[in-house]
Amino acid sequence: MTTDLDIRGVPIPAAELSWRFSRSSGPGGQSVNTTDSRAEVSFDLGATTALPDVLKQRALRRLEGRLVDGVLTVASSEQRSQLMNRQTAARRLADILVEATAPPPPPRRPTKPTRGMRERRLRNKHHRGEIKRLRRSTGD
Repeated sequence: MTTDLDIRGVPIPAAELSWRFSRSSGPGGQSVNTTDSRAEVSFDLGATTALPDVLKQRALRRLEGRLVDGVLTVASSEQRSQLMNRQTAARRLADILVEATAPPPPPRRPTKPTRGMRERRLRNKHHRGEIKRLRRSTGD
């Protein structure tokens, strides 16, 4: 699989991805113990030159808990086929990087509650208080 990943319009060359294959665990057929169908892809986020510095720093900051020495690793073993697991792992890696490089949301502009909202809140508060007052026993 030599296709490049695309992260926010920036292609990640296949040469920067390193693949490892191993045997999948779990149930399967007779050949499950002989085929290396589990795929693991690693991307050195700290040393990459493909991503612009802004996206790279944003991703490093957001993924710092998932990185080991600046390397992001994603594994897939759900499928029986190595090719399918490779595609799934690459897609997951791309999804993680797209989410990690997303721009921060715009800052919230605080607003005051409207007059009608304040009145409704006080009216509801008074109503709840009345309900609770009526529940009390008179003590006779």
